[in-house]
Amino acid sequence: MGSIEELSAPKISRRPLHEEVVDQLRDLIVQGRLAPGARLNERVLTGQLGISRTPLREAIKLLAAEGLVELLPNRGAIVAPLDAARVTQTLQVIGALEGLAGELACTHASDEQLAEVRALHYEMLAMHARGDLAGYFRCNQAIHLKIVEAAGNAVLANTYRQLNDYARRVRYMANLSKERWDAAVREHGDILRALAERDAPRLKALLRDHVDGKLGAALGALSERQAA
Repeated sequence: MGSIEELSAPKISRRPLHEEVVDQLRDLIVQGRLAPGARLNERVLTGQLGISRTPLREAIKLLAAEGLVELLPNRGAIVAPLDAARVTQTLQVIGALEGLAGELACTHASDEQLAEVRALHYEMLAMHARGDLAGYFRCNQAIHLKIVEAAGNAVLANTYRQLNDYARRVRYMANLSKERWDAAVREHGDILRALAERDAPRLKALLRDHVDGKLGAALGALSERQAA
């Protein structure tokens, strides 16, 4: 019979395969390697990803729920097109949500949560210094979500996640401009300082302005892509 230590050891959890596939496909879509309107060819994707069609189809359904994929009756699926009007409206709401989240986080965030945001910030700076946009973006998104979660409002957090699923592509596109990317890094330094000082009015304004800057850059990148 095993010892108490052996019996109480945590079980190893494994993520379902379709969740791994969701992450891989989401990255391809967000980074533009699967462009808006591109058909998701099951035969090609199963071969590239080394999986069967079942987890691929489950992943595509989840990405459709996020708004990244569009299901076409009897014609498979495509990467959802990006509409400038919807992008604008979505980021306007996200800016308001992030501003509110920052305001609330200044009151409700624990010291541990502040430390997590700070650690992610320095990891993000390292990614920026290396020119690793994909790695930078993962840290960037984690920071924004940590601040939202630190607000302590589940309704706000759930609404934010749903909207940000759709906006993730254009937020990534905004950083394709080196000038905008560098500006975003500087803005994140200001955001971290305001959060550490628990300066609610300043953090609310900084987060809203930060998203507004993303919107302008994203619309410019989207216009260039559609004209190409």
